Amino acid sequence: MKTLMLSLLALLAFTPQSAAPLEGIPGIVAKGEVVHLVKEGFAFTEGPVAMADGGLFFSDLLTSDRIHRLDPKGEITVFREKANASGGLAVSRTGEVFAVETTSKRVVKIANGQVTVLTEGTPEKPLLAPNDLVLDAKGGIYFTDPGPRPVVPGRIVYVYYLPSGAKQPIMLDDQIARPNGIMISTDGRTLLVDDTVGDTVFAYDIQVDGTVRNKRPFGKLVNIPAGQNSGADGMAVDREDRLYVTSLTGVQVFDKSGRHLGTIPVPRQPSNVAFSDTDKRTLYITAREGLYRLRMLSQGPDRPGK
Repeated sequence: MKTLMLSLLALLAFTPQSAAPLEGIPGIVAKGEVVHLVKEGFAFTEGPVAMADGGLFFSDLLTSDRIHRLDPKGEITVFREKANASGGLAVSRTGEVFAVETTSKRVVKIANGQVTVLTEGTPEKPLLAPNDLVLDAKGGIYFTDPGPRPVVPGRIVYVYYLPSGAKQPIMLDDQIARPNGIMISTDGRTLLVDDTVGDTVFAYDIQVDGTVRNKRPFGKLVNIPAGQNSGADGMAVDREDRLYVTSLTGVQVFDKSGRHLGTIPVPRQPSNVAFSDTDKRTLYITAREGLYRLRMLSQGPDRPGK
């Protein structure tokens, strides 16, 4: 009985309403700030990305399978039904929404209510189950294709680049165990990719044609329990090119050299992050059944979406 009571108390300590004031990270988030619940009751939240008006798009995967819109006043409405598990979202300068559809195995553009298929891979190498994406300044799309779960030992998975107007993506890397979150530095020169299985975030130099060179470790996720996957997932950058990586232990923050600055604990394991609001000083965090927000000292990049 005593063991049962202790287990219940431990469970209650991690309910979504119990987020404690943060210790703070200098220049990132003030001491005493709290991760606030915006709304819960979703199936599995993902794909947050800023809108030009300070609102937010985000996905709810699994049973509901929708893309939602959070307006600047806090009202949440459905943007798209039957979204084919759109785990990663991006927004262009002209307001078009881009999505990787995991279950339909394709990358699409959504504009004026119309869905345009941009790529399904090639006949020889169709997409497995794309996971996340980011746009470059030329309209090209970088995206990860880790395949469906569960992880299959020996299955080759990919990081791709789809040039603007192209139908067939260029394979950039097939040597990451499970590539997941993907991001571009604010100057557009560096591509960053994390690995859900391992603890390394990789960096690449972006070339003029969108291909990459000089793959190297950027940073290491910290405090991952031995024998467990890192859970590295969606990422964001701020105006100082600090990198925010969702993981098993929370949102881990790195400076532009790859040095770990601190970890933001979240009531549920986070899946993705994005800066939004009119000043881009709110970090929105998708985490299992909930959507959360946190006021920041840092500020999101001066570009559309992420």
